[in-house]
Amino acid sequence: MTADFAGWHVLAEFGGVDTDLCDDPTRLETALRESLSAVGATICDVVHQKFEPQGVTVLALLAESHASLHTYPESGEIFIDVFTCGSIGSGAPKTVELLREALSPKEVHTSTIRRGRADQRVREPVGAGLTRLWEVSEVLVDTRTPFQHMVIARTAQGVGLFSDDDRQSTELSQLTYHEAMMVPAFALAERLDRVLIIGSGEGVASQMSVAAGAGAVDHVDIDELEVRLCAEHLPYGYSTEELADAVAGSGPITMHYADGWDFLAEAAASDTRYDVIVIDLPDERIEDAQHNRLYEADFLSRCRGLLARGGVLSAQAGCATMWRNETLKRSWHRFHDQFATVVHYGSDEHEWSFLFGMVDTVADPTARMTEGFARLPYRAETIDARALRRGAIEPHALRASAEA
Repeated sequence: MTADFAGWHVLAEFGGVDTDLCDDPTRLETALRESLSAVGATICDVVHQKFEPQGVTVLALLAESHASLHTYPESGEIFIDVFTCGSIGSGAPKTVELLREALSPKEVHTSTIRRGRADQRVREPVGAGLTRLWEVSEVLVDTRTPFQHMVIARTAQGVGLFSDDDRQSTELSQLTYHEAMMVPAFALAERLDRVLIIGSGEGVASQMSVAAGAGAVDHVDIDELEVRLCAEHLPYGYSTEELADAVAGSGPITMHYADGWDFLAEAAASDTRYDVIVIDLPDERIEDAQHNRLYEADFLSRCRGLLARGGVLSAQAGCATMWRNETLKRSWHRFHDQFATVVHYGSDEHEWSFLFGMVDTVADPTARMTEGFARLPYRAETIDARALRRGAIEPHALRASAEA
């Protein structure tokens, strides 16, 4: 192995595949050839073997390594092994995704391993022409869920979670992040009986809500695989046992694997109301992204309609740094269009900004927040009253954009 060698090795299990397709070497070979060609792989040779009474193996020899399919028609399963390196190193996960489209499995399980030393890093975009480089000592999870590319790895800041290359949380900073998102909302809310968390797959926000006195927490996340892998591998948030309890609804937290938009519609139909609603999703993108719709005005309006009297909507709203603040400005204007009272909180030890909206007009929301903070049963470790007052002063760029 040379120092600059790097590749991706993906092991995938497809379940619920059409039985006839599983026993058709021609169609399987065509699907593999077309998927590999689409990612730029150099195919040296492809062979297949039809077994009796059933079953097929297809093997592709590549200039960049290899790919294989092995089928079990009796159970509708296909086992896939794709390893690519060189200039198309990331072709392996792309190939598996294309095979998924071609073979239409009902269930997919994947495991992705980065091979070699050169790519033991996560490159996080932080602005136009700027990238943060995370050195990784061990990759615990590297997979594509149905919704995102997910990495859990050991870094100098402890075990961290990355979604589509954006850092979501690390051992070092996760408490600072989650308290910045949750504590101001707890302090502003008139009461704290029922909480809705949309996103926040680690489970910390749900657990923090219970610690603050919430009797019922609905946690909604569309990406079941991500939530399960977080529980298995992250040293914070849900344990696997706690997640199982939440899925069963056997405690104050109930886990719902659902689209946030659909869940809001169901809650509205049942006239459910929440004292605090939290939107904690991967960062809004400047470019189009499927989750951007959960930051838009229509989604905020639906959330507002589910707030109980004196309720608060909390949202991760972007970054205040001048090279990455475009989505924060968008959120700022949306919140002011939807809510009579908007409070900003920027942590003094973290880069993210959070916005809190209330339907009613509050003359001095900072005073209300600091007074409520003193009464909280949850004892914050990274926030005090002075931090709340300082963090409530929104960045100059937001004030300037509001005056424009």
